[in-house]
Amino acid sequence: MDLDHELEARCGVRVPVIFEIEGEAGFRRRESAALEECTQRRNIILATGGGAILAPENRQLLHERGIVVYLRASVDELFRRTCRDRNRPLLATADPRGTLRDLMTKREPLYKEVADLVVETGSMPIHTLVKALLPQLQAFEKRI
Repeated sequence: MDLDHELEARCGVRVPVIFEIEGEAGFRRRESAALEECTQRRNIILATGGGAILAPENRQLLHERGIVVYLRASVDELFRRTCRDRNRPLLATADPRGTLRDLMTKREPLYKEVADLVVETGSMPIHTLVKALLPQLQAFEKRI
């Protein structure tokens, strides 16, 4: 489940439109409400947007209600993945790579704060990432 897709389904518009109408603060309020509901569900994999980690209450929900995996990538890799994506309002700047760098400086300590597992993704294909992640999740589950 993707939290941004969940928000789009609830609002009936794409993320950039939510940002345009309500600003980042309005989007974050909606994101927190959706996260509260989604994290009550069992047996799901939830992909949060990058900024969901900013709110302390969101970090608490994630920490308390599931296993948190931080899929870490470098700024250059994130730029490569997002440079053509028009659904990223925070990156609609003159210097999206610099914006990504600034966002990572603020967010990475928060990701690490709540992460149960940190996985370096690099440019790893999804199927390879899943194969690498499964044994780590199984080992983690045995510890809890």
